[in-house]
Amino acid sequence: MKFLLVFDFDHTIIDENSDTWIVRCAPERKLPNGLRNSYQPGHWTEYMGRVFVYLGDNGVKEDEMKRTMTTIPFTAGMIDLLGFIGENKELFDCIIVSDSNTVFIDWILKASDFHKVFDEVFTNPAAFSSTGCLTVQHFHAHHCAKCPKNLCKRKVLKEFLDKQLERGVSYTQIVYIGDGGNDLCPVMFLKKNDIAMPRQGYTLEKKISQLAQSLSPVQCSVLVWSSAIDIMSYLKLLIKE
Repeated sequence: MKFLLVFDFDHTIIDENSDTWIVRCAPERKLPNGLRNSYQPGHWTEYMGRVFVYLGDNGVKEDEMKRTMTTIPFTAGMIDLLGFIGENKELFDCIIVSDSNTVFIDWILKASDFHKVFDEVFTNPAAFSSTGCLTVQHFHAHHCAKCPKNLCKRKVLKEFLDKQLERGVSYTQIVYIGDGGNDLCPVMFLKKNDIAMPRQGYTLEKKISQLAQSLSPVQCSVLVWSSAIDIMSYLKLLIKE
C-alpha cells in the first residue's frame, strides 16, 4: 500500500507566490509600471525572466535574493503536515509540480530542512548566469490548450506515473493538493479512487465547483482544505484503513 501526494508550491506549501515575493528585493520593493504591465496571459515565465534581468541590472545579488526567499511563510499547518509525511515516508511518495522555479523551491525547502520529504520536484529550471542574473527556462513543451505554454501539470503527472509503473510502483490512491487554475488539468486526469484537495477560497476550488454545477464534475473525490492540518487528518485516516 503506497500513496502518491502531489503538491503545488505557491499558495499551497508556502502562503505566498514566490515569484511576486522576490519583488521585495527591487528598489523601493516595487517594479516599474512598464515592466509590471508587460505580462501576457500564458507567458508568466517570460515575464519573470524580465523581472530577474531588472533585479540583476539593479545590483540585486544571489545571497540577498536567497535571504528574502527564505522568509516566505508556510501555509497554516504545513510544517506539521510535512513533518508527518517525513515520519511516514514508507507509505507516501511525495512530489511537487509547480510553475515556480528550481532555485526558489530548493532554497525554501533546504532552509526549512524539508527537501528530504519530496522524492522529486518538477518545475521550471533556473540558474544564475555568469553575470549573476537569475535565468529561468520552460519546464517542457506540450500541446495542451488549457495550460500555460511552459508547463502542463497533467503531462508531468502522467509521465511520472508511467515511469513509476515501469519500475513496478503503482499507487493505492493519488492525493492532489493545490490551489490554482493550472491545477485543474491534472485534477481532471485523476480517477474515481483518487482525491483532489483544493485550497478553500482559491481558483481551483471555484473551477471544480463550476464543473459540478455544469454537470460535468471531476471523476475523483474532492475535499477542500483551509489549513494543512485538514490534509494531515485525512492522511491519518487513509493510513488507518
